Amino acid sequence: MTFKKKTTVALSLIAAMTAGTVFAAPPALPKDGSWGPGAGDANFDAMMQSGFQNKGIATTDRLKQDPTQKLCSNPVLAESPKTAALREKLQAENEASIKYPSDGKWMGDWKNGEKIAQSGRGLTWTDKAGEANGGNCYNCHQISKQELSYGTIGPSLYNYGKLRGNSEEIMKYTWGKIYNAKATNVCSLMPRAGAMGIMTEAQIRDLMALLLDPESPVNK
Repeated sequence: MTFKKKTTVALSLIAAMTAGTVFAAPPALPKDGSWGPGAGDANFDAMMQSGFQNKGIATTDRLKQDPTQKLCSNPVLAESPKTAALREKLQAENEASIKYPSDGKWMGDWKNGEKIAQSGRGLTWTDKAGEANGGNCYNCHQISKQELSYGTIGPSLYNYGKLRGNSEEIMKYTWGKIYNAKATNVCSLMPRAGAMGIMTEAQIRDLMALLLDPESPVNK
């Protein structure tokens, strides 16, 4: 029997076996905001811990969630009217974490900013402690027209400065968005680049220049 005939026979058997079978839909999440029986108990936590191991700079400490992560990891509680006050409190705490440039200088070099935006390196077990991390910005945003490969999870940032200008208010807002996006949207998918120590102050300056410098290709 040829490979093609064997495949046809196998598919026919599967079709016959599943004929009339009704596949159940996945169970809905409990309305009380929990993940269901077993989730979050000691056994579940032990399973999570045993499923990962320390390797290089990537350690199991990363499994520990702060209050913002805990809330936003639960799709029921994250949008529940019952947690409105908690969301407001956490957003205020994230806003308070923002550290603006120590010398009052908002922008650095847009060319360095482009390199940072392009780079996805950093924070893996193969990286060394103290090495500069990439921003991986193109993974979620269109930024300059020269780069054709970009993600669409976040909004396009092309012409960011050209459309908004570079007033003190825009500078402060943009810095805060890069430093800790959860200050304006507590469950934002954007990493807290400054607050979590992913980006340095100098790197944030360079990203600011990429977005706001009139000479940046983003604004051409």
